[in-house]
Amino acid sequence: MNSEQAGQIIRFTSKFRLMKDKMAGSVMLTFTMVSVLLVVLIGIGLLIKSMPILHEKSLWELLCTSKWKPMRGDFGFLPFVMGTLWVTAIAVLWTLPVALFTAIFLTENSKAWVKKVVFPALDILAGLPSVVYGVWGILVIVPWISDTLAPHFVEYSTGYSTLAAGIVLGIMVLPLLISLFVELFSSVPREYREASLSLGATRWQTTKYVLLKKTFPGIIASVTLAISRAMGETIAVLMVCGNIVQLPSSLFDGCYPLPALIANNYGEMLSLPLYESALMLAALILFCVVFVFNIMSRLILRKLEQKLV
Repeated sequence: MNSEQAGQIIRFTSKFRLMKDKMAGSVMLTFTMVSVLLVVLIGIGLLIKSMPILHEKSLWELLCTSKWKPMRGDFGFLPFVMGTLWVTAIAVLWTLPVALFTAIFLTENSKAWVKKVVFPALDILAGLPSVVYGVWGILVIVPWISDTLAPHFVEYSTGYSTLAAGIVLGIMVLPLLISLFVELFSSVPREYREASLSLGATRWQTTKYVLLKKTFPGIIASVTLAISRAMGETIAVLMVCGNIVQLPSSLFDGCYPLPALIANNYGEMLSLPLYESALMLAALILFCVVFVFNIMSRLILRKLEQKLV
């Protein structure tokens, strides 16, 4: 083989490799665009299905009225929106400090054997089906609220309440938050901690003024991700929330979140086109809220990555 033939082989190999790289890039771009297109199509599909009820009533009227009488044409979404917000807020409020301090302990103070026990346990909790949490809530949380906690605050409560839904939902979100916080705290360079300790700061001061301050945008992003995850939970919340169409005025009142509304009623009243459109509007509202929270979390995480680089 002379030098000219060897050069031709090398040029052919280079062209073939470049062609493979371009093809691989095109394939990956195609799959990425399909993923984005899928989200857009879901949103458009829900919007189209929601148009009949939006032609009948204004969005403001639907969101700000509380009368829900589908057979009479009254579709007030306010109780369902407020129920979703109540349950999500309760879940995040009690889960956030627990997850935050657990993650701090695991990354800053725990021994290796503790991590070997805790991380598999968190994986198991994250992998349990929603219905298992719902059954556990019925067997444990609902009786505890009804027999032990509620009598100190209200005259009577069945236990199927906003508080029960918030507790069960919080336990479902807890593994996600802890995992996000652990990954976040682990991304902070060890040199920052050592520099703080070398200046005479205590371990708690280092955690407070270095670790938490450095990762604060990421903590906010993690919380928004957890909120978007919590808002879409259906079965477990449906089993313990009471499913009562009302504006909750107490933690011990029953509620009716949007996912429970869709799961309970879709398929039963599809002979009423306006009712089906109302349920699709509920799904669209949930889709938009979750979409906004995910976009917010991504923007915050991007700012955090730019600071750490």
